[in-house]
Amino acid sequence: MKRFIPTLLLISFFTSLRSQTINPDSVYIVNNYYKIERSIPMRDGIKLFTSIYIPKDASKKHPIMMTRTPYSCAPYGEKTFRNFWSRNTKEYLLQNYIYVIQDVRGCYMSEGVFEDIRPYIANKKTKKDVDEASDTYDAIDWMIKNIPNNNGNVGVSGVSYPGFYSTMAALCGHPALKAVSPQAPVTDWFIGDDVHHKGAFFMMDDFDFDYSFGHSHPGPTTKNGPDLDYPTPDNYDFFLKIGTLKNLTKLYMGDTMKFWNEEMNHPNYDEFWRSHTVTYNLKNIKPAILITGGLFDAEDCWGAWNTYKTIEKQSPKTINKITMGPWFHGGWAKSDGSRLGNVEFGKGVSEYYYKNIEMPFFNYYLKGEGDANKIAEANIFITGENKWTTFTEWPPKNVETKPIYLNENGKLSFTKSAATNSFSEYISDPSKPVPYTEDVHINRTREYMSDDQRFAARRPDVLVFSTETLTNDITLAGPLIAKLLVSISTTDADFVVKVIDVFPDDFKYNADDKYPMGGYQMLVRGEVLRGKFRNSFTPGDSIGKNPEPFIPEKITEVNFELPDVAHTFLKGHKIMIQVQSSWFPLVDRNPQQFLDIYHCDEKDFIKSTIKIYHDANNASNILLPILKK
Repeated sequence: MKRFIPTLLLISFFTSLRSQTINPDSVYIVNNYYKIERSIPMRDGIKLFTSIYIPKDASKKHPIMMTRTPYSCAPYGEKTFRNFWSRNTKEYLLQNYIYVIQDVRGCYMSEGVFEDIRPYIANKKTKKDVDEASDTYDAIDWMIKNIPNNNGNVGVSGVSYPGFYSTMAALCGHPALKAVSPQAPVTDWFIGDDVHHKGAFFMMDDFDFDYSFGHSHPGPTTKNGPDLDYPTPDNYDFFLKIGTLKNLTKLYMGDTMKFWNEEMNHPNYDEFWRSHTVTYNLKNIKPAILITGGLFDAEDCWGAWNTYKTIEKQSPKTINKITMGPWFHGGWAKSDGSRLGNVEFGKGVSEYYYKNIEMPFFNYYLKGEGDANKIAEANIFITGENKWTTFTEWPPKNVETKPIYLNENGKLSFTKSAATNSFSEYISDPSKPVPYTEDVHINRTREYMSDDQRFAARRPDVLVFSTETLTNDITLAGPLIAKLLVSISTTDADFVVKVIDVFPDDFKYNADDKYPMGGYQMLVRGEVLRGKFRNSFTPGDSIGKNPEPFIPEKITEVNFELPDVAHTFLKGHKIMIQVQSSWFPLVDRNPQQFLDIYHCDEKDFIKSTIKIYHDANNASNILLPILKK
């Protein structure tokens, strides 16, 4: 046995090396790096497990790039390397950065108790006052003092949840932290990211995430949470048959899923949600910031745009830049960015970002190489015309906000209707909600963000308004605001507004297109508002007021902001707006009564007749941010 084990390890080593020779980057990293693992003490005595990859080149000092994650810094063991070469992280190792990955407090091999989007403590008074900013400070302080051959400069970056930890890192105040890039950062789980959009519960994503991620563990572990074995491959069928959120909790979540149950018991934008929201605390940020996000990010598109905007307002002296490309969630880190689903954007999108924006940004602040001033304030990929464009601020100065009006007979025009008492109506039936995609699948797709909407346009409970064929290009650059005049027959309803690019009937990318692109209705941006919050999340107001019921049949304003877009509707295309009241199972069903949706019964779900007005006195419209060229 004593001879067998080393032989087995030797065979494993050479097998691994042979597999790595397939990728020249893997050969470089394995040959030029070594790995150490350390448990770094925090100020309250808790130790956080940390994997550290160090260049073998000791002839000069190297900067440190750090990612803090709740998703594990695996693989564990100093002889086993992370698969850096398959993602953007290879760029840092190819340039001899020290690369650090840390399991955050209470996750995987780190000690302590995990808390989702742990609240920031602005005024820390004792060593027990810990948050993600203090943990970052303590980790950086240890690394600067203990990692050999570091140059004293640290950067932090991360995508999605690690994007949240990056934002928190920017608040830590350690002098060695010079640059931070929150990428697709979790920011506000009630207004715009992941869990809710404008108060509407993103049920499918949150249920799947919480079921696996929400399981607590008593101590350090290398194991993941369990995945749910769904009884059907059809998510529409699964969630419809479950019936209510109360049933979902009872059958699958029970009492042990801490954050899920907190969500269920905080249906409004109260102090619980505000304390877990990043954007109240982005003041006096010292390191340079680069926000990165995807225009078609199904999880945290709102977070990227609004982290940037909030830093601009709350910390105006901070060097703060933003890049938004045509990516899905984290697409810049794991795809070439050339397409999403059926829609093409061209070659070299992600490569351009790394060569011209991210690496020059960190190389300047951590290595002193190049000139970060050459990186524009806003680097935005304009879809439709498919090109990178730079701006001195975002939204751009040269934008004209112009209403486009819903008119009778499904028309969409920059001219208001002269009609009187004109409206379009539909019946919203919770027993037959509008699906968010026409496909049958169990996991939420990332492609739905640019999916063909023809399937929805054919439903009687989806209103469709379209312009005539455009005679000139129209570029939108900034947030859109839906200003609807509605009446409903019940006391609550959801409102989904979708902005769509209709391709010409003869459009083709290639002669062998697998999907019929002629007449394609590309979703450019969609957003939902839970109607009871119409006076809580009006543009410019993110404080939150008490939810309010509708008065049945009374014409009521429903105004809300859609996340920013950067898209050109080309000459020969059409602009389309679709309005509906369900988006299932992406969003949970609204019973269409003013009540606690998280604890209601199946009998509470009723039909509602929805009227959208479009006349001279009640002119529903969408405010478009039109870029003047």
